[in-house]
Amino acid sequence: MKPAQPVGARESSRRHFLSQCGVGLGSIALGSLLGKDLSAQGKKLEVLHHAPRAKNVIFLFMAGGPSQLDLFDPKPELERLHDQVVPQSYVEGKRFAFIRKDAKIMASPRRFSRFGESGADFSELVPHMGSVADELLIVKSMVTDHINHGPAKLFVNTGSGQFGRPSMGAWVLYGLGTENNDLPGFIVLQSGPRGPRIGAPLWGPGFLPSRFQGVPFRSKGDPILNLSSPPGFQPQRERRFYDVVRGLNQERL
Repeated sequence: MKPAQPVGARESSRRHFLSQCGVGLGSIALGSLLGKDLSAQGKKLEVLHHAPRAKNVIFLFMAGGPSQLDLFDPKPELERLHDQVVPQSYVEGKRFAFIRKDAKIMASPRRFSRFGESGADFSELVPHMGSVADELLIVKSMVTDHINHGPAKLFVNTGSGQFGRPSMGAWVLYGLGTENNDLPGFIVLQSGPRGPRIGAPLWGPGFLPSRFQGVPFRSKGDPILNLSSPPGFQPQRERRFYDVVRGLNQERL
């Protein structure tokens, strides 16, 4: 058995060493904060590994919206096989969610037209998209092996059907940073009474630090959860509690 370490050695943990040494994380964090002030004075201090070109990213994830087959991706083969039973070669050895193997094929009932120099297809459901056809990037090559809603939504937002990967918004915040010191750099606006299936992992940080996760804003009550004290809490007693905890933390540090 190894002899017990002195109390001082036990208390000098790796976290304390990194926060207190001259070139530790505490100094790095301070440099980052000072860098924002220097930038405001015209003295740029770059703290990101890539200089960001984008200023904002708005990602609309519309689960339950119209299918791409009815919007911008017509399928001539579906029209040819309309109202016929799915060919065996299409379904053999494959799994499907909520679809029988003897189901009949249905082509899109929408009328499509081509627009712009790119010849992009748009249906009658989006009559004004054609006016900006050459300014859009439309990706039609995405595929997935996931056959159900939950894993597919996780795949779209994180690139994986398994939990634990950072969401797209977390990566964007990690890469671009934020100029805001008081509000989250990644916010989430949900629609509907219950939000999307899977929930928070769709905007979670995965293995990145928690500061990169999305912060949901609410339309009723406090915009952000846990900002207000629960009913019955007296501000004076709550303030004393935080002061005691802070004092204990300072003494421990």
